Amino acid sequence: MIQKLQNQVRTIRKFNRYYTNILGLLDQHILESGLSLSEVRALHEIDKTQNCTSKMLSDILCINAGYLSRILKRFENMGLLEKEPSTSDGRVIYLKLTKKGKEKINILNKSSDEQIANMIKTLSDTHKERLVQNMTSIETILTDGKEIKNTDISIRTEIKAGDAGYITFLHGLIYKEEYNYSPSFEAYVAESFFKFLLNYNPQKDRLWCAEHNGQIIGCIGIVGHEEKAQLRWFLIDPLYRGIGLGKKLLTSALEFAKERGYKSIYLDTSNDLEKAMGLYKKFGFKKVSEKPNNSWREGLVEIEFAMDLD
Repeated sequence: MIQKLQNQVRTIRKFNRYYTNILGLLDQHILESGLSLSEVRALHEIDKTQNCTSKMLSDILCINAGYLSRILKRFENMGLLEKEPSTSDGRVIYLKLTKKGKEKINILNKSSDEQIANMIKTLSDTHKERLVQNMTSIETILTDGKEIKNTDISIRTEIKAGDAGYITFLHGLIYKEEYNYSPSFEAYVAESFFKFLLNYNPQKDRLWCAEHNGQIIGCIGIVGHEEKAQLRWFLIDPLYRGIGLGKKLLTSALEFAKERGYKSIYLDTSNDLEKAMGLYKKFGFKKVSEKPNNSWREGLVEIEFAMDLD
């Protein structure tokens, strides 16, 4: 375990050294603008932060109040910044960019955009997407998902190449880490997708993929069986839980099942998925049967829930 951690640390440090060089190249235009990197970061935060105060700025940038005060004073002298008292509390002063300040940050943003576009323009579309996805993953993992909002997530129903394989991978990985399921569970998911794709009919079946910058982080599916709909593959990446995404996906699936005229809907789950079962019950599902299932893990109980849609 120690060796594994050492290798991970070594890889992260190697990436940091490489990326520091990249940042140095990208920040060259900042030095040419007459502003320091800290000053440009302060301009960016003032521009994007609603009702920005000196205290907020100091916390965001992790710089001391004295140094920040000198930066803000320089901005005022350059005509980039104005201060406005709060209408509800005169002791609170908001920081706002002047017209000149906004023009300055727009020029810097445009220059940065051009530099990055030139840096990645020779990459294939697939590699560009992977680059953005991996950078998003770094930020999401290191912030433990705290910065994610529901509006950051997009949901599509078009099935794309690789969806079934990646969702199967997510099931195998997450259920192993959280519930210690055996590889046979992943085989079960793979088999279910094999049948789904072979018989897929968009009039009666649907797959919802929730994405963050193009990377699947959640899903749910409906498979039609005559007058019954089966709810399948309901999964949310742990970093994206707690923002209402599960409720949104489940609501979409139930609405689809009703629109398609299904009389009832059912699903299979297991006794260790307590939060999921709680959500199903809130939506009106009731337990109809249970049976032992030791093929995925010893002591597991498979439970069927169902609900009428009439």
